[in-house]
Amino acid sequence: MSPASRPSSSSVSSSLGYRHRHLLGIEGLSADEIGALLDLSESYVAQSRGDSKKTALMRGLTVINLFFETSTRTRTSFELAGKRQGADVINMSVAWSSIKKGETLIDTAMTLNAMHPDVLIVRHPESGAVKLLSEKVNCAVINAGDGSHEHPTQALLDALTIRRRRGGLKGLAVAICGDILHSRVARSNIHLLTALGAEVRVVAPPTLLPAAIEGLGATPFFNMREALEGCDIVMMLRLQTERMHGSYVPSTREYFHFYGLDREKLAAAKPDALIMHPGPMNRGVEIDSEVADDIDRSLIRAQVEMGVAVRMACLDMLTRDLRHNDTQAGAS
Repeated sequence: MSPASRPSSSSVSSSLGYRHRHLLGIEGLSADEIGALLDLSESYVAQSRGDSKKTALMRGLTVINLFFETSTRTRTSFELAGKRQGADVINMSVAWSSIKKGETLIDTAMTLNAMHPDVLIVRHPESGAVKLLSEKVNCAVINAGDGSHEHPTQALLDALTIRRRRGGLKGLAVAICGDILHSRVARSNIHLLTALGAEVRVVAPPTLLPAAIEGLGATPFFNMREALEGCDIVMMLRLQTERMHGSYVPSTREYFHFYGLDREKLAAAKPDALIMHPGPMNRGVEIDSEVADDIDRSLIRAQVEMGVAVRMACLDMLTRDLRHNDTQAGAS
């Protein structure tokens, strides 16, 4: 069956509240669909903490991690999630792939499609590349980050982390601080947080704040202390220097002075405000070590744990119809 002729939704996953063949972004997902993924993730938190971490849920299915950008944290998390579900997981690195020899993205998609994978997890430096690839393959595709566009599983794991600590997201004031301009994490989080009823503030120097950010439902600030006033959650972002062409900040020392999170700036937020960071952290640039390592208020390590659970849930949800059809075929 050609990619164009395949159904865009599945009966089994639809019954659980998720109606898409892929997970390409948070934009376009309803609050119910986001909630369905978060609810399913809860069960995988318990599994990951238990003695028996591995199941045969995806036995016989193949997951390919195709990363055009390096990412130890995200790739390892997806690899662990797939293996805990019993899938065969293959990691493909651009460093040794045919892409380095001049192969186009569509050629790569056709090559991978001929291998009949069941799930393709893709990270790519160009916005929109993952969507293009998803249109050329027969399997489910998960966006592990495309350019400055989206990083949906990061937003889901952030939401799960907050929900488990605060019971929900509706009515919370969340400040996203740092390099908003180049951050796919910021965009996915803005889409998700606003969909679930949170108030989103973004703060950055003028050079790192997109002009149209208000159109996404976030309130822009240039002053860190004003942005953090009365906030429940403070989410820090690193400077995406690999995406910067030119000078966006005078120096990292000056950047930390105005936009780095320390005790003094954090005092503007609520006394029990929680601290988050998608990693990797640049200590002394966007966050002070004393704040990052605060055992009572920092959720940074919890985010890493929730990442595996969320990615297990996404793999489960996107292969339910396939597993259901295989079961039906076996029964007949």
